[in-house]
Amino acid sequence: MNRYFDNASTSFPKPPQVASEISRYLTEIGGTYGRSAYWRVYETTRMVEACRDRLALLLGTGKPENISFCVNATAAINTILKGIRLKKKKIFISPLEHNAVMRPLTMLQKSGQVILEVLPAHPDGSINLEKLSQINLTEADLIVINHQSNVSGVIQPIADITKYAQEVPVLVDGSQSAGFLPIKIDEWGIDYFVFTGHKGLLGPTGTGGFFVRNPENLQTLLEGGTGSSSDSFEMPDFMPDKFQAGTPNIVGIIGLLAAIDNHPESIIAHVDIINLKNEISRIDGYQVVCAHHSDHQGTLFSLVHQTATASQIAGELFNKFGIEVRSGLHCAPAAHRFYGTFPEGTVRLSFSPYHTLNDLNYLLSALKNLTNHI
Repeated sequence: MNRYFDNASTSFPKPPQVASEISRYLTEIGGTYGRSAYWRVYETTRMVEACRDRLALLLGTGKPENISFCVNATAAINTILKGIRLKKKKIFISPLEHNAVMRPLTMLQKSGQVILEVLPAHPDGSINLEKLSQINLTEADLIVINHQSNVSGVIQPIADITKYAQEVPVLVDGSQSAGFLPIKIDEWGIDYFVFTGHKGLLGPTGTGGFFVRNPENLQTLLEGGTGSSSDSFEMPDFMPDKFQAGTPNIVGIIGLLAAIDNHPESIIAHVDIINLKNEISRIDGYQVVCAHHSDHQGTLFSLVHQTATASQIAGELFNKFGIEVRSGLHCAPAAHRFYGTFPEGTVRLSFSPYHTLNDLNYLLSALKNLTNHI
């Protein structure tokens, strides 16, 4: 039985091919990426580029060369936020942003480089499109949207938001959506899309990256060797090399390629997660933090209890039932302030393609059982 319900932190289990392909690289192939000219380098470079191509297909863009690898989504977000040429010095954000966005933006705000403004939202955190249409978004340099909240699982209507944004670039944080939800970068008109490899994509930690539609509008955060244009002290101005200083995490990227190529179909249906959420909300003492409409609900949600703290619930679930969840603020204090769950936080339940209906029923039974002991 799969009792791990903390996939929003990092996914487990991974497809078995992830470990085997990493082992094959380390024991049979070796070699670096894009530097030197012999078989090991050719094969390593081929696999890294194959991963980039698979990601482009998965994320819905015909420009794989505009995807650059980073060590995680946080590095990608910092690259974008600190590389944009700020002219109007205003950035709109959703009320549910993670600290990967809020901390770099707070530093920029403290130094007087930007002014932050929160977009109007419904009580569940989804952007209020009617009120959004009444805002002059053109006075901003950027709009930042968390595609799927890592606290409530609320899915934002990205296609509608980019339509209202018009010429204002939109940065979509896909840390919790890539691998779980359909993504259409080109169709939706996304300017910047950030992803991490170790969550919904089921790959190793230390992998991630970003898509940029117009690389010429973004300055580099890091400079260094790329294996290309080595006669110059300046970074190449072509993609993806422009934002890939230094040797990439080859081991991780090869593991990510294996994860994408062997990503399983989800055993549980979306309706099973919705039914679980509804059943939990009917148990005395529990309140669920989630989307108000099932169509906007993603692959995770949170709960709080009237008398027990989030840490107490999580501890009891593990000690009595072996269930692993995360409690607290989930590195998203802005979202918890919005939901009124700050500073205690919530118990977060986040699901995997490997979960079965039996796993969900076991979790529900455990939560019901706890009501007799807390």
